[in-house]
Amino acid sequence: MERILKLAKKAAEEAEVFLVSSRETPVGFEANRLKRMETREGTSLSLRIVKGGRIGFAATTRLDEPEALVEMAVETASFGVEARFVLPSGEAYPQVEVYDPEVEAIPIEEMVELGNSLISKVRAHTADILCEAGVTKSVGSIRILNSRGGEASYHKSFFTIGMEGNLIRGTDMLFVGEMESSCHPLRDVNPLAQTVIQQLELARNTATVKTGELPVIFTPHGVRSAFFTPLALAFNGRVVVQGASPLAGRGGEKLFDERLTIWDDGIIPYRPSSRPCDDEGVPSQRTALIQNGVVANFIYDLQTAALAGARSTGNGNRARGGMPSPAVSALIIEAGEIPMEEMIGDMEEGLVVEQLIGAEQGNVLGGEFSGNVLLGYKVEKGQIVGRVKDTMISGNIYHALRELAGIGREAKWVGGMLRTPALYLPRLAVASKG
Repeated sequence: MERILKLAKKAAEEAEVFLVSSRETPVGFEANRLKRMETREGTSLSLRIVKGGRIGFAATTRLDEPEALVEMAVETASFGVEARFVLPSGEAYPQVEVYDPEVEAIPIEEMVELGNSLISKVRAHTADILCEAGVTKSVGSIRILNSRGGEASYHKSFFTIGMEGNLIRGTDMLFVGEMESSCHPLRDVNPLAQTVIQQLELARNTATVKTGELPVIFTPHGVRSAFFTPLALAFNGRVVVQGASPLAGRGGEKLFDERLTIWDDGIIPYRPSSRPCDDEGVPSQRTALIQNGVVANFIYDLQTAALAGARSTGNGNRARGGMPSPAVSALIIEAGEIPMEEMIGDMEEGLVVEQLIGAEQGNVLGGEFSGNVLLGYKVEKGQIVGRVKDTMISGNIYHALRELAGIGREAKWVGGMLRTPALYLPRLAVASKG
């Protein structure tokens, strides 16, 4: 990396070298049986330069051809966009623990046993369910050098385990599932199995709802499927700078329920999306996006922050070693004070939505969502009475989150990038064949 940086500094005014290496071992199960296990290793090296005020970029998996990498970056600079950013110099980074050596030490045999155990526990409840499961461990390292003396490096571990189940009875198809991830090893599959078993219990009976407006509770998984992508886009600095976000120019305005507070947090210990710095060497931080219903901040990388006249929030992200762009670290929706049972008990008739499918196919930038309820339950007189089928819900997140009926007291991680409680909406459009 030092050799590449030295060559690049001779050819350009600014230069930045980014190196990422990883080793991943996934174990997969299909139709209740072990299907595959392998280990993959990869290394990617990228160079970003500023030459003549424009950005040049090149990437390679070859580490033995520094001259060719620099030459490619120089050639692209003449076609690159204007560079508006200044690379960070020596920075003080927060201490964020994201590496556990025990992840790397877990043998494949134990990973296979974890997957088999998870499937067995679920099938002990429902013998004819078809399960797909995955257990994955990975470790990686990142190093960044730039021409202003900026330097950062860290190691990271990742462990995930999850399953999806499909229960087919005649023409009826039921989908259930759960996943958990951490920078620590995950050796207890009981919580995941119990979640899936609870889904199967709640879905034992079927029920129908009327077409019209109904109150809807989104469980944490439901929040992920309906709200995560529109919110992540709305607060993305690139979308804001382009004027495509409905929140552009609305900073400081109260547009959401005053009980709603959402953070982007990249410094939570041992979370897969945490890190001491972003992929540009800017320190990670906790950024308020919505504070008591008020639009507080947006997330930026160096370039979009410069275009917006703001500071980078440490959200520069390189997908597979590519050019940086702003991306959320982890969205944290602060929990409220209402237990889930109390929200359900408040409904005369309504829906509990666990999973939507197709919700991201509408006008996502405008906050629209419309999807089929892949897994959801009808509530009658404060009790869940069964699973709904052939049901669709639709709405707009800016209308839906403007006035909430309640925010759940219990929050949980959904995947590695969202921690949320259940959200209780007083009314939402529901369409049902029933």
